[in-house]
Amino acid sequence: MGSISYDGLVVVVVDRTLTHLQIVIVNKLRCGEAFLMSWKDSVEAGSGRSAIWMHPQVLVYFKFDGSRVPVINETWLRELADSAESSRGLVVTTEAGDVPSLAPRKYSQPRGTVIARTDGGGADRITATTRVRASVELSS
Repeated sequence: MGSISYDGLVVVVVDRTLTHLQIVIVNKLRCGEAFLMSWKDSVEAGSGRSAIWMHPQVLVYFKFDGSRVPVINETWLRELADSAESSRGLVVTTEAGDVPSLAPRKYSQPRGTVIARTDGGGADRITATTRVRASVELSS
């Protein structure tokens, strides 16, 4: 299970789904386009739906638990991209086309991430400064 971190919100997503979402989200943001991304909430998260307004000037961070990049399903990718282009915005779906429910997930305080090693063997670090306000899990 990977995650998308965006403006203090952490949404946990299966790596395969996250890979497809990353492609769609990055393509929209690199074109300077803002858009809505939404999903269905589980009963534990209060039912209903949640949505975030994705904007090119807000940092988005994708974290994958696995090291392998999954094979891309071009049909699913096109469906997600078409959704992102619509007035409804990007609606997160499973590969089968279902809208997954979200469940709350406990989170730990963000920690520094090693981004580069110096010649002396030390490490330069980026420290997460945004407090997590909510954490949810996409279940398929």
